[in-house]
Amino acid sequence: MKAVAAEVRARRTALRLTQRDLADMAGVSERFVRFVERGKPSVQLDSLIAVLETLGLELRIADRAGRAERSLAGQERATHSPDGAGAP
Repeated sequence: MKAVAAEVRARRTALRLTQRDLADMAGVSERFVRFVERGKPSVQLDSLIAVLETLGLELRIADRAGRAERSLAGQERATHSPDGAGAP
């Protein structure tokens, strides 16, 4: 969330918008904009997307397969251990 916070703050200031301006344009509260810019870890996704769209930004999901594959591989080893105890 910190990366999103930094991008939102940077774009807002580059566009010379106040937090109030952005909130009004995106249809969210000024408090919500402050939460986003502080990197609050739990925010409403639809409201976050409205803020990003207002600033001309978008949220993308990137493939982090390396991490997911390691996690799944660890689960596979645990369920297929020779002693049946589930430990790697």
